[in-house]
Amino acid sequence: MTKAAPPSGTHGHDDSELAEFGYRPELKRTLGNFHTFAAGISYISILTGTFQLFYFGYGSGGPAYWWSWPMVFVGQFAVALCFAELAARHPVAGSVYNWSKRIGNPHLGWLAGWMMLVASIVSIAAVALAYQLTLPQISSAFQFVGDGTGTYDVATNAVVLATVLILFTTLVNAFGVKLMARINTAGVFIELVASVVLIVMLAVHITRGPQVVLETNGTGAGHGSGYLGAFLVASLASAYVMYGFDTAASLGEESLNPSRNAPRAILRAIIASFVLGGLVLLLALMSVSSLKGEKLSTDGLQYVVLDVLGPTAGKGMLWCVLIAVTVCALAVHTAAIRLAFAMARDNNLPASSVLARVSPRFRTPVVPAVVIGVLALAILVVNIRQPQIFTVVTSIGIIMIYLAYLGVTAPMLVARLRGRWTPAGEGRFSLGRWGLVVNVVAVVWGAGMTVNLIWPRAAVYNASAPYHWYLRWGAVLFVAVIAGGGFAYYWFIQRHRTGVLAEHRLETPVPAATSD
Repeated sequence: MTKAAPPSGTHGHDDSELAEFGYRPELKRTLGNFHTFAAGISYISILTGTFQLFYFGYGSGGPAYWWSWPMVFVGQFAVALCFAELAARHPVAGSVYNWSKRIGNPHLGWLAGWMMLVASIVSIAAVALAYQLTLPQISSAFQFVGDGTGTYDVATNAVVLATVLILFTTLVNAFGVKLMARINTAGVFIELVASVVLIVMLAVHITRGPQVVLETNGTGAGHGSGYLGAFLVASLASAYVMYGFDTAASLGEESLNPSRNAPRAILRAIIASFVLGGLVLLLALMSVSSLKGEKLSTDGLQYVVLDVLGPTAGKGMLWCVLIAVTVCALAVHTAAIRLAFAMARDNNLPASSVLARVSPRFRTPVVPAVVIGVLALAILVVNIRQPQIFTVVTSIGIIMIYLAYLGVTAPMLVARLRGRWTPAGEGRFSLGRWGLVVNVVAVVWGAGMTVNLIWPRAAVYNASAPYHWYLRWGAVLFVAVIAGGGFAYYWFIQRHRTGVLAEHRLETPVPAATSD
């Protein structure tokens, strides 16, 4: 039976964006401006990323590692500007996949989507493990496995805590975007307020000046290129945080006026994260009692907060960090669901008709929520006795996200150079004459940071015994296998089936016959 085009109603203009892709509107539009902003900023999650990775950045580069924060921001802001221009033109689910397919080709789109999907599933597991960094410091009662001194106590307990969080995000996402948005918005509000409070409280306790960010703690001694080598390693702590802003656009089919709201949400999310996160890191370095404490390189910001604010206020702040981790995992899971739905709607995944099915009750794809949750739980198992391997897998996830972003910015640059790029219409976000410059910066940055991320350094991929060549080269090997193996599957099997599934396809009504 032929399905008619969407009627011209409240969301007629919003839904017209889908017609360019041949999709009929199915998801429920309920998200406002702050909801989409909250989705982007909760994925980046200031209090999750900075608290999870400060120890690595500080241990690798000393206080001067702080400069990696503005460096990464400049590069990722260029990417975000390109994404904002795309969001104004194409606010659709599975943003990276559909953008790459639209401005590149279906093959590149599939590869970008595949890389982003695998990376997102890994990221859910990685974010969920952050519970272990915070909960046992609030109370030893949360160390369910052993007392934390056993060889595998911490790693196994981390999996137990992470499992609870992933089950929660799966359940919430299965019940529809409205419930997710309410929880996410409340969590982001708490995170933003807590970030400001933390900044003020750290500022009150400063013991040294901002020149602290010029100290390297001698970390360059072990590198052939001196401190540059140490800094490039330490910069991964910032690179691992500042991404995921495209989530605001990936919820475009569930947002009101997405072509205007999504670009704003993307840019506001990354700017707010940069300002608040940068101040938290700077003031933490200025206020901690001693820069020589070993726990700075092991317990990170959690140690700083307890050291500066004391046990009562410090633990109160750690509860806020816990909320931030929760909504971050929720946002990552949400984005992964929309990406899986978008690819399945094009019949580009196994069992696509099942994965793309939208619940008539909740108006959301329920099956991808469950499948992605199960896969994230399966990845967690690796951490129980092989946390080093999990670190490699997590790093690979971030690399694949940067590669997926390149799968958008690179073809966008080619389209600009060939004169094929058409920005959104009048009154919507556009880079104008700056588009080419910004796009070049985004591509150069993405390529450079991808090389930095994937470089086989022992300090990143095999920092402690046992030492194995396959761990050190794990990122190169795994990315090659995931990208090569995945694309081989697509090329020989899936691409012959690709095409919008009939139940999701927009069919224009047949015009009525007229008499002469």
